[in-house]
Amino acid sequence: MTTRRAQIFWFWIFAGPAMAGFVVFSLWPMLSSLWLSFCQYEVVSPPRFIGFQNYIYLFAHDPSFWASVKVTSVYTVVQVPLSIVAALALALVLDRPLRGRGFWRAVFFLPSILPQVAFAVVFGYIFQADGGLLNRLLALAGIQGAAWTTSPTWALPVLIQVSLWGFGYPMVIFLAGLQNVPRELYEAAHMDGAGAWARFRHITLPLISPVILFNVVMSVIGALKVFDLAYAFGVAQLQWMPGGPARSTLFYGLNLYQQAFGFFHMGLASAMAWILFGAIVVVTAANFRLSRRWVHYGD
Repeated sequence: MTTRRAQIFWFWIFAGPAMAGFVVFSLWPMLSSLWLSFCQYEVVSPPRFIGFQNYIYLFAHDPSFWASVKVTSVYTVVQVPLSIVAALALALVLDRPLRGRGFWRAVFFLPSILPQVAFAVVFGYIFQADGGLLNRLLALAGIQGAAWTTSPTWALPVLIQVSLWGFGYPMVIFLAGLQNVPRELYEAAHMDGAGAWARFRHITLPLISPVILFNVVMSVIGALKVFDLAYAFGVAQLQWMPGGPARSTLFYGLNLYQQAFGFFHMGLASAMAWILFGAIVVVTAANFRLSRRWVHYGD
């Protein structure tokens, strides 16, 4: 067997099963969902092709579609900057030569690997309107607590606050980027009289800008797909329909799940999934395009 043929043989031996798995478990379901997005399909009957009617219904007639788009958009616009700033601030602190630095890194990273259901249960008890820990503490100070989890005004801000505990992954990525910044640049800037803010603005930010872009893109994608926290939080509050109160926490992913597995509108849910896919592609492309003005990739 020639070298060329041997390379091809071993390539298919190792890559063949992976490619077959991708086709069977990823590509084929994606293409199937694309086909179902143009069909009326309620599981109990065969799919019936209806063209773009699912998309037209979502954009023009579905009362929950735009509500879920609004909730997800507000969550993304507020949560992503807060989580990025918190992760970068902690990374800057934990990058310094502190005593027990490894321990504190593990402590701040730990919440990211905990299940979202655990967060929903714990913080659901803390923010519970009747007898919750926060309202009890406020009552001791003579302050009337709000109906945090049952108020359409406060439910989404509470979920945003709960989600901020998951900044461990971007924090670790920021730490990796900060450790690649040459210390000689800081020393030279310090000798030239540059203060801490000047060093951060003119050295740290430009050199870790690719890391910032990566974290922003991944955080935006995660925010657009949020589901488990909202679902678990609704169940923890004993709401029969997650997404309440008054659709104030009806995220797009949660709405998609309800359409598919609550109402069995599989065709409609498939159309929602492809709309979400298109939105993620557009937002990611926009992030890369805007980043060209300030990201310095280096040569």
